[in-house]
Amino acid sequence: MRYFLILCSLILCWTPALAQTDLLQLQQGEIRVPMPGRDVTAGYFTLHNGSAAAVELVAASSPAFKRIELHQHVTHEGMMRMVEVAAIEVDAGATLVFQPGGLHLMLFEPQQQLVAGDEISVMLDFADGKQLAITLPLTAMPRR
Repeated sequence: MRYFLILCSLILCWTPALAQTDLLQLQQGEIRVPMPGRDVTAGYFTLHNGSAAAVELVAASSPAFKRIELHQHVTHEGMMRMVEVAAIEVDAGATLVFQPGGLHLMLFEPQQQLVAGDEISVMLDFADGKQLAITLPLTAMPRR
């Protein structure tokens, strides 16, 4: 009986931590294949935080790219600019859209050949030490 109570206590202690990670969900996304001659591209996705607490995305990484930065478009003196941000907060219960002209991942120096239709693994790192592994399809750059 004593071992049963200890086991139940351990399960109850671990369950909230496991559940919070499970409540972060990728709903859709893509990484665009860089334009010919370029070694930088962008990644977009929709992230839902189904937990009761806000989370803070602080980094992203992938073996397919040398580095990834968190970026946001801002208007400065009437001009739209991209800026790197240190963190992006996702409120409890909120859905955050990473999209052209807004929040996005900037992916630098591909470490492999990138072909539309392939998939890229990306690890999202949060301020609380949790991680979310996502897989994003490579898509062709849209024609303008």
